[in-house]
Amino acid sequence: MYDKHETVIYVGKAKDLKKRLSSYFRKNLDHVKTQALVSHIHQIDVTLTHSETDALILEHDYIKQYQPKYNVLLRDDKSYPYILLSGHKHPRLAYHRGPQREKGRYFGPYPNGGAVRESLHLLQRIFPIRQCTDIYYKARSRPCLQFQIGRCSAPCVDKISEADYQEQVQLASLFLKGKDQQVISSLVEKMEVAAQSLQYEQAARFRDQIVALRKVSEQQEVSNTSGDMDVIGVHYASGVACFHLLFIRCGKVFGSRSYYPQIPEQTDLGELLHSFMMQFYLNADIQRTMPKEIVLSETFEGQQQLAEAILQALGKKVVIKNQVRAERANFLRLAITNAQNAVETRLSHKNTVEQRFLLLEEALEMSTQIQRMECFDISHTMGESTVASCVVFNREGPDKGEYRKYNINGITGGDDYAAMKQAVSRRFDKITSTGKIPDVLFIDGGLGQLRVAQEIIDTQFAQIDKTPLVIGVAKGEGRKSGLETLILGETESTFTLAADSPAFHLIQQIRDESHRFAITGHRAKRQKSRNTSSLESIAGVGPKRRKALLQNFGGLQEVRNASVAELSKVPGISVEMAQLIHDQLRS
Repeated sequence: MYDKHETVIYVGKAKDLKKRLSSYFRKNLDHVKTQALVSHIHQIDVTLTHSETDALILEHDYIKQYQPKYNVLLRDDKSYPYILLSGHKHPRLAYHRGPQREKGRYFGPYPNGGAVRESLHLLQRIFPIRQCTDIYYKARSRPCLQFQIGRCSAPCVDKISEADYQEQVQLASLFLKGKDQQVISSLVEKMEVAAQSLQYEQAARFRDQIVALRKVSEQQEVSNTSGDMDVIGVHYASGVACFHLLFIRCGKVFGSRSYYPQIPEQTDLGELLHSFMMQFYLNADIQRTMPKEIVLSETFEGQQQLAEAILQALGKKVVIKNQVRAERANFLRLAITNAQNAVETRLSHKNTVEQRFLLLEEALEMSTQIQRMECFDISHTMGESTVASCVVFNREGPDKGEYRKYNINGITGGDDYAAMKQAVSRRFDKITSTGKIPDVLFIDGGLGQLRVAQEIIDTQFAQIDKTPLVIGVAKGEGRKSGLETLILGETESTFTLAADSPAFHLIQQIRDESHRFAITGHRAKRQKSRNTSSLESIAGVGPKRRKALLQNFGGLQEVRNASVAELSKVPGISVEMAQLIHDQLRS
C-alpha cells in the first residue's frame, strides 16, 4: 500500500485477498491504526505467490526493504558477536562479529559484546592461549607482558611445545562447548600423572586450572535440559511491547536480550507476534545461529508456516512450542518476568522524560513543543586527536541512531573555538527547511563557543523560517555539577535553573551524553594513532621487514636514528629501500 507520495506505508499478506482488503474499507473500522492507514492509502500493488511460505518470505523481504510506517518494525540490524578459535598453527582466541570468513571454529552467539569480552578475559586466566593479532604475533622476538603475568604461553617464541599448546587449545574448545566436567576430569588426570612423575610445578599449574574451572562452573546457571533453544517472554502494554529472549546453548544460559519493536498505535497482539518472529528469525544477514527449539509464551496464527519458511529460507529445522514443563517452564517464567519488568521500566522512563520536556518548555517560555534537541561537545588531549560530538534527544529520550561524530582537522591543536565552528558548520552546511532542524541546540562551553555556534546558525538559517534556539551550558565554579550557567545565544543573557529542577536534569543529561560520546570517539581515535607504527605507512615495508628492522635495532626509536648505511645492512633491505625508510621516518 502506497500513500500519495508513492511511499510504501504497509505490507501484508492474505490467503483470501478480497476478504482481507474488504475488511479495510468498511464503514465502521475497529482500530485507530486501520483508520489512519486507510486514510493515507493512494495505491495498492498485489503480488501473487505459489504458497503461504513464499508469501511469508516475500512479506519479510518487503518490510525489511521499505520499512513501512504502519508495519511492526524490528530494529535488529547488528550481527551477534562470537568467540573465534582460529585455524592457525598456533590458534588464537578472538572477538568476532560479522560474516564468518576466517578459518577456525566459532562459538556463540553471545547476546552482546560485553559477554564476549568477559568470556575472553576468563579464558585467558584459565587457558594460556594467545589473543594477539597476527601482525603482533609475527613481529615478536621476545615474550610480551601477557607471558610475564601468566596469561599467555608465548608460542611466538617457542616457550611452549607444539603438543602442549594444542592440548590447551583442545581444552579451551571443550570448555567453550560447555563440557566443563570433561575438561576438569582431563586436568585431574594430568595433575596426578605430573605429581607421580615428581613434576610438582607442572602439577601445581594443573591444580590452579582445576580450581579456576570449578569456581567458574559453580557460578554458571546450568540447565538439565540439553540442546539449544531460544526462550521468549512477551509483554505488551500501553503501546510498548517487549520480547525478552533467553539464549540457551548446550543446556546453559548464554545470556539474555530485550527487544522493543516499533509499533503503530493499537496494534493487535497477534500481528505483533507474527511480525516479530518473522523479522527476527528470517533475517539471514544477522549471522545468528538457529536453535532447534523456540519456546514462546504466547501463540500466534501461522506458527507452522513460519517454521516451514525458516526451513525453506535458511535450511534449518526448528520447532516452535508454547506448552512446556519442568526446566523449560522455569525458563519461560523467567523470560516473562523480565519482559514485564522491562515494559514497566520503559513506560516509567517515558513518563519521566515527557515531564522533563514539558518543564523545560515552560522554563524556556517556548510557544511550541520541543520535538528535537541537539548538543555539541569537543574532546581532545592537549590538542591531540580532536573529536566533536553531536547527540540528539527526542521526546522519548536519546535518539542514538541520529548521533554523529566529527573528526576535526586543519585547526591549531587545542583551539576549541575553531573545533566548534567546524563541527557546527559541517552539521548545518546543507540544511534545508525540510531537513532535521533541532528546536533547541545546546553548546557545551562558555560564551566563546556559544558565539561561534550562533554565528554559524545565523548564517546557515538566514533563508529558513525555522531557527533553533541556541543555549550555552557553561561549567560552574570548580566545574561542579549543578552549578552550571545557561547562556542564551541571541541575547547572551545568562540564567540558572534550580539544581533539583527536572528541566535542569534534562539539560544535564544531554550535556553529559554529548561529553561521553565525544570522549569515546576521542579515545578511540587516539588509541588508533598510538597503535599504528610509523613503519606501517611506508610502502614496501611489510611484516617481515618490520620484524627484521625491529630485531636488528631493538626498537622504533633506534630505527629512526639509524643512517641509510646502517639500515641497508639489515637482511632484505636494499639501499633504495633504506633511503626510503630513512626519508619517511625523518619527515
